Amino acid sequence: MKMTPAILIIGALLVFWASTFTMVFLPMATMEIKPSKIWRPMTDLEKEGFHLYVVNGCSYCHSLFVRVNDWQRASQRITEAGDYVGMEPTIPGTERIGPDLSQEAGEHPDDWHIAHFKNPRYTSPISLMPSWEFLGDEDIRKLIAFMQYLGMKEGDVRTARQLKWKEQAIAAFRSGVDENIRWLHNQIPAVWRPMPNPYPADAASLSRGKRIYQDFCINCHGPIGDGQGPAARFLMPPPLNFTTLRRHLEQNKYIGGIFYYQIMNGITGTAMPYFKFDLESTKIWDVSNYVAVSFLGYTDANLDPIGIDAAFEPEWKNPYSPPQLEGPNRGKPQQEGVVRGEETTGSGVETHGGQGNQAM
Repeated sequence: MKMTPAILIIGALLVFWASTFTMVFLPMATMEIKPSKIWRPMTDLEKEGFHLYVVNGCSYCHSLFVRVNDWQRASQRITEAGDYVGMEPTIPGTERIGPDLSQEAGEHPDDWHIAHFKNPRYTSPISLMPSWEFLGDEDIRKLIAFMQYLGMKEGDVRTARQLKWKEQAIAAFRSGVDENIRWLHNQIPAVWRPMPNPYPADAASLSRGKRIYQDFCINCHGPIGDGQGPAARFLMPPPLNFTTLRRHLEQNKYIGGIFYYQIMNGITGTAMPYFKFDLESTKIWDVSNYVAVSFLGYTDANLDPIGIDAAFEPEWKNPYSPPQLEGPNRGKPQQEGVVRGEETTGSGVETHGGQGNQAM
């Protein structure tokens, strides 16, 4: 048979349609994707939120799937095909300019999302995400409903946990400043509370801590640590005023372990998220030193108990005195400084195993 252009065109079309039938239509006709164990149908409000997610192009920056090699926030469960049943159109996304959202439900309470959609810089100071305030409160509420759907049954458990702890956190906040701090500290395992910051609060540490504070914390806790950042007006309970911690040091000298635990794990029920995937250990200690020095005027860095110094540590003596417990200068630093490896007279603190005064 003579090969003519017509035969070539017909042959190419036959190959194309055969391939299309085999790879597209046949799987569509025979493939049955069953809902995954965590799947549940969307409510009407969640469907409206999903529609807003699609038409506003959120998938251009956010994915809705977790891969085997992911190691980040909300990557505790690998995505399955059955997670997308009934989601039309299915757009898992290809870019991660922003974080993956497939397990977003319960990661944050609703008030955090309100602040975030109004202005993403309120909750994430270095975020590239545009403001969605133009949508209006009603559509933002629908988007939040969809966010709290992602994760489905597992997400519902996390969302219920947020609501449970939010109720207790609000009650503690309304009980007064000191009772609120006592409640917060009582949620921290006892082993963490008398733990000092193991790294020196030298100029380099404080400089790094300041940068971390500006990148992650400043728009909730404010530039002077008083909890009056621009996000505060959306949040209940509001961000913590760090300066009030001066009179709530563990044994009147420890605060590093408390900072570390709450930065690492967050405070569920409040807008304070966990940062264990965003910040390595040394960054958490650095920002803890910065907050302690800048807003409490004191840090427990390098107090006992201590071990072998890290190889990179410079020689450093802690010059900060814990606040006085009583008298007209209550809450202000005491006269004598704390020197690592030496007993400090008149401050109520001894290093290397000494017993300090009890916290209030």
